[in-house]
Amino acid sequence: MPDPGRTYNVLFLCTGNSARSVLAESILQKDGQGRFAAFSAGSQPKGTINPLALKVLRSLGYPSEGFRSKSWLEFAQAGAPQLDFVFTVCDSAAGEACPVWPGHPITAHWGIADPAAVEGSDRAKEAAFVAAFRFLKNRITAFTSLPLASIDTMALGTKLRDIGRFDGSTAPHPKAG
Repeated sequence: MPDPGRTYNVLFLCTGNSARSVLAESILQKDGQGRFAAFSAGSQPKGTINPLALKVLRSLGYPSEGFRSKSWLEFAQAGAPQLDFVFTVCDSAAGEACPVWPGHPITAHWGIADPAAVEGSDRAKEAAFVAAFRFLKNRITAFTSLPLASIDTMALGTKLRDIGRFDGSTAPHPKAG
């Protein structure tokens, strides 16, 4: 069971680490209220952060400085923060063989559509980033509201997977029976 008296390390993964994972890192930095340390990384980092991701973060009052596109291997090396939670936010990263994370964190897939893949006007592209931000913020709000001190690991894993099925999910929803 997670320890309520410490800061939890959370890693958001995406293939390029240029948009969705960075949005999530920024949201948790601000909304985690010191209970969470947020990180992001990618399996094939692009090397730069998408300028629209940074623009949307700034416009909504979230941190937009100091981010860099980096490999998830940084978090599997000796001396890396021991992760408590790892969330994939794109379907490609969820399907890849991840490194072995020290400490065996709880994982879940929170896939949402890639806003950087949207074509069309600048307005349409920015709207896609705002939608991605909103979907991630909803998931992170639900996550930070969980009673981590009083929930067992199995139930926590189930709740985290359920959060991944919130509106905007790229994962198929189970049919009601």
